[in-house]
Amino acid sequence: MRLLLTSAGVKNPSIRDALADLLGRPIAGSSALCIPTAQYGHPMCGPASAWRFITGQTPLPMCDLGWKSLGVLELTALPSIGEERWVPWVREADVLLVAGGDAMYLCHWMRQSGLADLLPSLQDTVWVGLSAGSMVMTPRIGDDFVEWTSPNGGDSTLGVVDFSIFPHLGHMPDNTMAAAKRWAAEIAGPAYAIDDQTAIKVADGTVEVVSEGHWKLFPS
Repeated sequence: MRLLLTSAGVKNPSIRDALADLLGRPIAGSSALCIPTAQYGHPMCGPASAWRFITGQTPLPMCDLGWKSLGVLELTALPSIGEERWVPWVREADVLLVAGGDAMYLCHWMRQSGLADLLPSLQDTVWVGLSAGSMVMTPRIGDDFVEWTSPNGGDSTLGVVDFSIFPHLGHMPDNTMAAAKRWAAEIAGPAYAIDDQTAIKVADGTVEVVSEGHWKLFPS
């Protein structure tokens, strides 16, 4: 897949241009599915925040960018309806817009639903993650970000990319550079701390930081 891993959505023109480049077509000509699942696993989120994400009623631009079409893909529903129904929906979408919330909960349902197994075949699909929706694609999120405990425990996520992400740098009281440095030392692998004006673009094996803000790479 082609990935746009953001801290807070498509917050500025640079990130929007990166999205258009990954799509290879205008946003207005692209079909999107939004995935709100991570919202339900985080203690600060719930039905109201999921609705705000889906309807674009948040300051985190994702679903309100002017897509040709927009649908909702709720991962917890997929095991009960069968792959013959939902896999075509995913394959027909140009982009998956993945909400923030709890990365471990999202990871669990990506595996349970079968979406995680489908990812390697989605070569023409763009994944746009917001916070937890970005972190789920990394190898680990770190104990600091574990709210919902998976049946297997730990902090391991999907490992689609080989680096970890510390989001919302400087935008939350606890998300300081000093905290990011401590977190990165525990991760023991390459890791980026990114603020809400920053995204990481991944295409054809190339990793590019797209930023109108602040970020830092912590090498392994």
